[in-house]
Amino acid sequence: MATNQSTHQKKPFFFNYLKSLSQTPHRLRKRMLATWTPDQELNQVRLRSGADMKRKLKWYDLVALGLGGMLGVGVFVTTGHVARYTSGPSVFISYIIAGISALLSSLCYTEFSVQIPVAGGAFCYLRGTFGEFVGYFAGANILLEYVLSNAAVARSFTEYLCSAFGVTDPNSWRIEVHGLPEGYNKLDFTAVAVVVLLTLCLCHSTKESSILNLVMTIFHVVFFGFIIISGFCYGKFDNLVKPRGLAPDGIRGMLDGAAVVYFSYIGYDTVSTLAEEIEKPRVSLPVGIVGSVLIVTGIYCLMALALCMMVPYQQIAETASYSMAFGRIGWKWAGNVVGAGASLGILASLLVAMLGQARYLCVIGRARLVPSWLSKVHPSTGTPLNATIFLGLCTALISLFTDMEIVIEIISIGTLLVFYLVANALIYRKYVIVGKNRPLPTLSFLCLLTLTAVGFSVSWKRKRQWWGLPVFGGIMIVVTALLQYTVVPNSAHQPSEWSVPLMPWPAAISIFLNVFLVTTLQVLSFERFAIWTCLITVFYVLYGVHSTFEAEEMEVEIMAVNEAPNPSIQPTKFDV
Repeated sequence: MATNQSTHQKKPFFFNYLKSLSQTPHRLRKRMLATWTPDQELNQVRLRSGADMKRKLKWYDLVALGLGGMLGVGVFVTTGHVARYTSGPSVFISYIIAGISALLSSLCYTEFSVQIPVAGGAFCYLRGTFGEFVGYFAGANILLEYVLSNAAVARSFTEYLCSAFGVTDPNSWRIEVHGLPEGYNKLDFTAVAVVVLLTLCLCHSTKESSILNLVMTIFHVVFFGFIIISGFCYGKFDNLVKPRGLAPDGIRGMLDGAAVVYFSYIGYDTVSTLAEEIEKPRVSLPVGIVGSVLIVTGIYCLMALALCMMVPYQQIAETASYSMAFGRIGWKWAGNVVGAGASLGILASLLVAMLGQARYLCVIGRARLVPSWLSKVHPSTGTPLNATIFLGLCTALISLFTDMEIVIEIISIGTLLVFYLVANALIYRKYVIVGKNRPLPTLSFLCLLTLTAVGFSVSWKRKRQWWGLPVFGGIMIVVTALLQYTVVPNSAHQPSEWSVPLMPWPAAISIFLNVFLVTTLQVLSFERFAIWTCLITVFYVLYGVHSTFEAEEMEVEIMAVNEAPNPSIQPTKFDV
């Protein structure tokens, strides 16, 4: 009897789902290009989380969070390798080029975050510009990047902590399990413990987490200052120009190096996800995002110069470059200091990244693209508790089993693609949605700009076809100038508290550079990205589109009931 009753209870859900699947084409047409206005994001959608997030962060908190998010392990991993094999002593110029690209992308993020100060970051910006599916696609890639990179960084924490204690083999702190596949057989419980502790901290309070990050970031900057001052005091300027000059591989070496070191800048976008927890978002966000990128660029350049002054570039160690460099000047004890400082930087970077990933998932839950319980904000702590715990567990599980090399390939392509989409969205929103221009000219410009960037990148990879570089570079300048002198003057002007200067040039250059950097990645990155794209598309078709369609339909019915003059009148069902 109980079995029959249970079957009877499950049938309605099963048949309702089959009915929903039969309406998939209709619902895709309704929802894929559905957009939200900033007012809807700030009011109607935000209410779905129940309680509001608490506004406690100030501009200096954002600068510290931006620094903490970027000043992680990247500079220690990439600088020595790029200096030795790609850029030579001009690796600091590679950091400047990568910093310019990061700054341009951060400007695009800043204008969006000022206009739409909600926790969803790029997900909300793209959903409000290009529609629900593009926003979902970007949000899913951002979440993947966050979880995988956090897992990789957590495992690298074990390695640098070993270095701080003078242990040369980090695997001695891991447990090898025979029978598991290679790359998944070294269990890292130290990484799991770090992720769990930071998750508990983030569940408690955003402000207290920000204070913890501020303290760690201050110590980390002091530690970087120690490396920089030591390098300049005990290094030799002759090492920058001998034996083959400042740039032994010329401009190509500097640009190829920029593509590698660029990933040391990833993390500034986390600041934009904290918009709902900032006291004065329209004032503090530009300072926090742009200021942190500028400060980090300066620190990275000085760090690179210090390394190349301590050791001739062709003698720089490929791994643990800074520890080995101090050993060459007779400061072997400094290797332990580098390990301790890097561990502290990794903690700060991990804290900020885990802070941002929960905000992304919370807002995606508000949109009903994932189960709505992930969007709930705890009324007493003002934090997205469910999203924080869920992603913390995912990160801990991956960090327990998976080596860094396995996950690192797919991280970069998703991040660069999102930065590329945000720059496109800023131009489209500024000159079509806000500017009231016809979409065709702007869309044509964006397509032509992308194709031009691809042509330039192909010419760059084929070293003998130098003629393509000035041709495609010139086309990029011409089409951007055409947009500026044909579309921009006809755009309706809307007052804004902050906007990117010299538009459309910064966004156009950002698009160009992001495409160029994507083409430097390995084929394996594209293969894994294609698999991930198929998986998230299937999830959207089987779950996301139906959940959002029904949520919007229900809200329309409720609004119709509330606005009906006579309560006895049945609400009219509208298509969303």
